[in-house]
Amino acid sequence: MPTLEELRQVRIQKLKNLIEEGEDIYPAKVERTAPIDFIVKKFLFLRLLKKKINLVGRIKTTRIHGRAAFFDIEDGSAKLQCFVSPKELGSKNYEKFLNNFDIGDFVEINGSLFKTKKNEKTIRVNSLKIISKALRPLPEKWHGLKDVEERYRKRYLDILMNLEIKEKFLIRSSLIRELRSFLENNGFIEFETPMLQLIPGGATAKPFLTHLNALNLDLYLRIAPELYLKRLLVGGFEKIYEIGRNFRNEGMDASHNPEFTMLEAYIAYKDSRYLEYFIQELFEYLIKKLNNGNLVIEYENNHIDFSKPWQQKDYDKLIKECGDFDTAKKNLIQPTFVVGFPAELLPLSKTLEKDKSKADAFQVFAGGLELIKAFTELNDPLEQQKRFESQERLRVEGDKEAQRLDEDFIESLEYGMPPAAGFGMGIDRLAMLLTDSHTAREVILFPTMRPKD
Repeated sequence: MPTLEELRQVRIQKLKNLIEEGEDIYPAKVERTAPIDFIVKKFLFLRLLKKKINLVGRIKTTRIHGRAAFFDIEDGSAKLQCFVSPKELGSKNYEKFLNNFDIGDFVEINGSLFKTKKNEKTIRVNSLKIISKALRPLPEKWHGLKDVEERYRKRYLDILMNLEIKEKFLIRSSLIRELRSFLENNGFIEFETPMLQLIPGGATAKPFLTHLNALNLDLYLRIAPELYLKRLLVGGFEKIYEIGRNFRNEGMDASHNPEFTMLEAYIAYKDSRYLEYFIQELFEYLIKKLNNGNLVIEYENNHIDFSKPWQQKDYDKLIKECGDFDTAKKNLIQPTFVVGFPAELLPLSKTLEKDKSKADAFQVFAGGLELIKAFTELNDPLEQQKRFESQERLRVEGDKEAQRLDEDFIESLEYGMPPAAGFGMGIDRLAMLLTDSHTAREVILFPTMRPKD
């Protein structure tokens, strides 16, 4: 059996053969009548017109039948069977096709539509040429645990060879689009805040450190956009959000990647009670849109029902029942609001009016995954300074995840921030849930990986 390098060298020789014959194998311009899915939908009409059609795509399969051949081409929309023979192409061009074209090559073809005896939609090829030569053969099989690491490293092949994986990323894309649609329809405005920050804040996490040569300045990749979005509340915006990347230099597991995507949203003059209602409405919209109108999804063999109202659990009671919170949250399969968190765990949250030891906050869990953290925002600058100073003492004592004292943010609060509520949503984890994926790597196009060598 030839090695991959031997196969590569054979293809390089085919490339040279075509170049010697004057072929432009990597042209800048191609002719295309329409994407393949349009041709398939309008097949009967286009066939009746008897019009020549130009298609482009990648050869995915070939089948030789005596003095004729069939092959399938696929573009980003669909695939179509192609029929090629010496009668249409001429003997010389047909031999050129047999000897120099490979699965994986991108081609431009011209021909007319017809149906085979098996009633399969097909294009009879009158001319064809390679528009991008594939020098490596596509993998024949791209499934199974033995390939899982390679799938993540070479995601382009994973998507190309595995329609299920491709569909997951289409769902993820739709998820982000529908999130934006819901928020925009509810009066929210999207903003972009810095990813390079002098002081990392907005979450308890260890940041990544980098250096700006132009200013000889150490900077951090952001761990959250929260403190900058709150500055916009000070500036007078009332409904704001951002969807973007955060970076945290912490452990990796099935639900954690150092680089991940978050939605953070803030609304003035509302509290966490309002957010419970709002988030249920948001999920009802999303699930219906992405699940054919059905509010029940399947995740890890569980049927998860997002119908309102969701259940509510108390933090202390869960710990008493399960021993620790990590164990408790894995058992939260149906959508659940967890409330009653100790105030010291959430230094940016207000406390409950009736119990100052508890944060006016909640987290949302479903399928054992933490999806949302939300709270009524602390807008008292003096209290916020005390909280930051307490966190700063923890940092000096060695807690690398403690929050930093951000004096500029405190100053902004002193100009007045309205009462507000806000929440952060993990896009990767929600995509896991909606695609029945068991690790974040399945829904992150290019996850962080240890080098092979």
